[in-house]
Amino acid sequence: MSAAADRDRDGSGRARNARPRDELGRPLPRGAAGVPTTPDELRLPPDEALAQAQELLAEGRAFHAHEVLEGAWKAAPEPERELWRGLAQLAVGLTHARRGNATGAARLLTRAADRIEEYATTPPHGVAVTGLVAWSRALATRIEQGGLAELGPDALVPRLRNQP
Repeated sequence: MSAAADRDRDGSGRARNARPRDELGRPLPRGAAGVPTTPDELRLPPDEALAQAQELLAEGRAFHAHEVLEGAWKAAPEPERELWRGLAQLAVGLTHARRGNATGAARLLTRAADRIEEYATTPPHGVAVTGLVAWSRALATRIEQGGLAELGPDALVPRLRNQP
């Protein structure tokens, strides 16, 4: 049987992976205990998506934060889509860092900063655009220069929104 034929599919035939995942989003063997995952079709209002993503990032679950932010990206109105795409990329960069992939982490953090920066003049939904751009670029540089070994878990938790 081919690997494609062995994939989980939804009712419309789209590929879905029903395997459990660990806190870093890596698939576990079927039947293993994993962490709760984000439903593929989750679409939250922006405030809820940001709050849930922030909570997941604080828990060290950047892959799962990416899933929430990706859902917001797919549902966002056109003028905001690149912001949400950048936020999702930031979470992917952090996923790479947590998985030990310094090169992937630095690249995605830089791409995320480039996308997010476009919203610096009028940040929607209280997103901390200026802070996220500076934080992402500084972390990417730190990773490029010194690797991941010196980074503690708190170094991988950005603040997505400006504090009131």
